[in-house]
Amino acid sequence: MHAPDASHPWQQLFWLLILAIPIACIARTVVFEDFFREAREWCDRKSQLCRRLLTRKFFYLFTCEYCFSHYVTIFFLWLTRYKLLLDDWRCYFIAFFALLLVANAYLTLYSRLRVDITQAKAETQKVEGEVKRAGGGTSKRDAA
Repeated sequence: MHAPDASHPWQQLFWLLILAIPIACIARTVVFEDFFREAREWCDRKSQLCRRLLTRKFFYLFTCEYCFSHYVTIFFLWLTRYKLLLDDWRCYFIAFFALLLVANAYLTLYSRLRVDITQAKAETQKVEGEVKRAGGGTSKRDAA
């Protein structure tokens, strides 16, 4: 199956929403997950210690989720030949920024969801601790 052309706007929208998912997933995984921690720490050191500005910026892109998503988007545009709205070279330019917008919206939603989940877990643990303390105190009174 090939990427839809300008005559199929609904398919283009579907591709936009779906194609942004792996872009966001790859950017998030490389920049935050432990699997890439050593490489990311090495890149972080290089981004701070290299003498040349271009070299520092190159290594920095592996430590910034937003920056890295640009390069992942370029790769996916090359891989899929996804076009948006037009059928000439401008379609790639438009698709690039549209994919970035959607992918970074997904990344923001995911980060917000993780914060909400972490907060809910902390509140649950707090309530469970209070219940255990209250339950422990009640059982001591019942034993006396």
